[in-house]
Amino acid sequence: MRRLRFLPFLKHNKAAAYTISAMIMTAVTVALVLAAFVYAYQVLDRQRGQSEWEVAKKSILAFNDALETVAWKSAGATRSTRFTAQYGYLQLRPNDNNITISATVNGQFKPLSNSTYPGATGIIKYWLSTNYVTFDANYESWILGDSSSVITGSGGSYGRAVIRQEPGMVSISLDYRVRAMRTSVINITGVGANTNYVDIWVIKLSMLVSQPWSYVYDFDLQARALNVRTASHLFPGVTNQTSVVRVQVGSEPASQVPITLTVPGSVVFNVILAEVQVNV
Repeated sequence: MRRLRFLPFLKHNKAAAYTISAMIMTAVTVALVLAAFVYAYQVLDRQRGQSEWEVAKKSILAFNDALETVAWKSAGATRSTRFTAQYGYLQLRPNDNNITISATVNGQFKPLSNSTYPGATGIIKYWLSTNYVTFDANYESWILGDSSSVITGSGGSYGRAVIRQEPGMVSISLDYRVRAMRTSVINITGVGANTNYVDIWVIKLSMLVSQPWSYVYDFDLQARALNVRTASHLFPGVTNQTSVVRVQVGSEPASQVPITLTVPGSVVFNVILAEVQVNV
């Protein structure tokens, strides 16, 4: 009986099939390992971005404390805060908002500021991609202060910091409110006239850069006191027991607070401006 000659070919095909199967299994294994690695890297990268966001919030609040500490001290006083921005960036925005202040005397608003006093102030802003942190559209949350640009009384921080969701980015903005309060009343004996003193404290941020400038990696953000100036405005013949101080910062809606006066008499508004230089 003659042997079939195709049997050797079957043996070779069987060996080739084993080789091809091994190659396919190896390729699939490599692909799965690479996919797992990419996924793990993306998860780790996202976690690192989220961690930087949490640290940035704390750094913003720490810098506010540092700035408020030096604002009313003698010129040259400095304090700094450490920042890390690997995934996002910190931006100094000079002259971003104009501060406009007015107050009512006998029901009529009187200007207490002009184009140069207090003038324009800067903003500090941290940005991060929504690939790492995201909220709802038009999200807004205050982590320091609130939306009002003027406060009264001796309590509360000058600073206000807000988180906002913007297209493709989330941000933390830090700027400063105006404080207004009556500090004293002097009665002139025998005349019967009362002089009310209302102090209005303003923190103005000045920056060495002339346009928005961004910073990344590790750096110290410094607050340096430049000067403290006072402009006084005297208004006699006051008969209304309430004066309304109104403050507008940039294009935001104006905020206002009532100030109780002792009448009849006069009122002196002292606008006390602390200029602080912010730089890296």
